[in-house]
Amino acid sequence: MNPLIYLDYAATTPAAPEVAALMSEYLTLDGCFANPASRSHLAGWQAEQAVEKARRQVAGLLNADLREMVWTSGATEANNLALIGAARANPDKGRHIITSALEHKAVLDTCSWLEAQGYKITRLQPDAQGCIRVEQVAEALTPNTLMVSLMLVNNELGCVNPVAQVGELLKDHTALFHVDAAQAAGKLPINVHELQVDLLSISAHKFYGPKGVGALYVRRQPAVHLQAIIHGGGHERGMRSGTLPTHQLVGMGLAAEMAQASLQADREHITRCREQFLQQLNPDFYQQHAARSDNWPGILNLGFPGIEAETLIMALPELAVSTGSACNSASLDPSYVLTALGLERELALSSIRFSFGRYLTQDQARSAGQQLNQALERLKMQD
Repeated sequence: MNPLIYLDYAATTPAAPEVAALMSEYLTLDGCFANPASRSHLAGWQAEQAVEKARRQVAGLLNADLREMVWTSGATEANNLALIGAARANPDKGRHIITSALEHKAVLDTCSWLEAQGYKITRLQPDAQGCIRVEQVAEALTPNTLMVSLMLVNNELGCVNPVAQVGELLKDHTALFHVDAAQAAGKLPINVHELQVDLLSISAHKFYGPKGVGALYVRRQPAVHLQAIIHGGGHERGMRSGTLPTHQLVGMGLAAEMAQASLQADREHITRCREQFLQQLNPDFYQQHAARSDNWPGILNLGFPGIEAETLIMALPELAVSTGSACNSASLDPSYVLTALGLERELALSSIRFSFGRYLTQDQARSAGQQLNQALERLKMQD
């Protein structure tokens, strides 16, 4: 059996070898394993220095100040802290939140929880290409709007929202602007000042860092106020308590630095892999969802009319692919992202997400496309 070809980079990326090697130096007795909050001895100070270097590296990925980075366990916690933390810290600012129907569950489920607490949630519907228009945000804004929360890159479609334009719209409004950039950080150039965002969530395992660690950008000037949702020790300037995982943070820092240095090279390589993959497919066998030219090329969502996605995946034992977000992979329902585009249930259930990354080779991409096309030919002959 041939080695598995991994085409699920949107779900998670492998840690870069350099990242894994560095992390191992912060785990054992002969390394820098101390608690970074233990400032009464040299080992603790050394661990703290390593954590602050990582904070600077991650801030650099976003063109932010290192003092604006709050460590979290990942983008899910960062999204929760942004939404719930802002709601609790600003009870008189407004009880209306604008988001979209295509957001990650970490935002949608948190908004639903806030809705149960009495907040009004407006869920904007995307256009046929999976994007939210600035005009929709403008129409939904009210004097009572506390926050607008939109993702930068959609995790199932790869489409890119006009975040900079929304930031420009909101600069004279009291509403906070939160962006879930889990699928964008380390892949697209991000400058939090140019985007004019107040809060921005990222996760290390989406850009070749370790799982279980992420960060929330919290603007300092003018200050954004959040109330902690995890208590016990007052770490991270009182916004997120808990012993910092030094080994994960140094891994995230190095991954961020490496991603920043290879943004263009990674994009060019991923684009070539995508092209090699698509060139192997009979265009009569599929249709592409949300096929904008400015999409992030690493995410490709294809529908295969007349063939159930689960059946097709079973026919592709040498490919690692998914029907959508990893958070919903156990569900038998069609992707809510695809149905929000207006796709019929049958076509949504016939769709697969292919996502490409740094360590995929063009030969592997070509082979994957060939295997997919052969599987489609076999399944269509059985009809």
